[in-house]
Amino acid sequence: MWTMMIESALLVLIYMVLMYILAQILKDNSIVDIGWGLGFAIIAVYTYLDSLSISQESIPLRSTLVTALVLLWGLRLSIRIFLRNKGRGEDFRYRQMREGWGKYAWLHAFFKVFILQGAIMLVVALPVVAVNSYENTGLIWIDYLALLIYIIGFIFEAGGDWQLAGFKKHPENKGKLMTKGLWKFTRHPNYFGDAAIWWGFGIFGLTTGLWYVLISPVIMNLLLRYVSGVPLLEKKYDAENRRGWEEYKRRTPIFVPWIPKK
Repeated sequence: MWTMMIESALLVLIYMVLMYILAQILKDNSIVDIGWGLGFAIIAVYTYLDSLSISQESIPLRSTLVTALVLLWGLRLSIRIFLRNKGRGEDFRYRQMREGWGKYAWLHAFFKVFILQGAIMLVVALPVVAVNSYENTGLIWIDYLALLIYIIGFIFEAGGDWQLAGFKKHPENKGKLMTKGLWKFTRHPNYFGDAAIWWGFGIFGLTTGLWYVLISPVIMNLLLRYVSGVPLLEKKYDAENRRGWEEYKRRTPIFVPWIPKK
């Protein structure tokens, strides 16, 4: 497995350097967000193809399933972010970073945006690499549990994005809050769904007998809930003070879905 991790690390480094060069040409460091899901897809496919040489089965079922699920999640996420950001220029968060870094912004961006995200990507991909590193023995009960958690997560992430996109299409909803559908049960269904998806991958990784693969969903959960996901949006909405925001906060769970308060 560690040989495959080293190979994956080199692959991620090359990928992030290329992303960085493109970002400097476009003067848009926020393209790293588009490359996030695609990066996992590349790792999954690379390690899967490598796994075919060590598997005694003609088609290693668990590796095939996990790789397909990573591709579904990663490609959907990258395509969605690309379409959302198309024509908008650099995201305001990355623009603020660039302005704060001054004349050495190009150097800060390389290490603090691209290399940092590449390192996080490699650690988070640990259960995927683990599954593709070990010989498959067919699916067991824990695989079905992992698949169920993944499906729940995908419904919340993709479903939440789809509902929000539909809501924003109507001009009369401009400036309003999305509080229906999955957004009725959690203020951030897409972030919760993303975390659940990676808990699913972490549980898939447990089939290898390596307990430390769970560091992957733990990191994703912490990042989404306490660092780069929920806090930034909550801060933004607090600053905007949108109509109904305080009431929505009072009755709707912040992350884990639950029945809204009356």
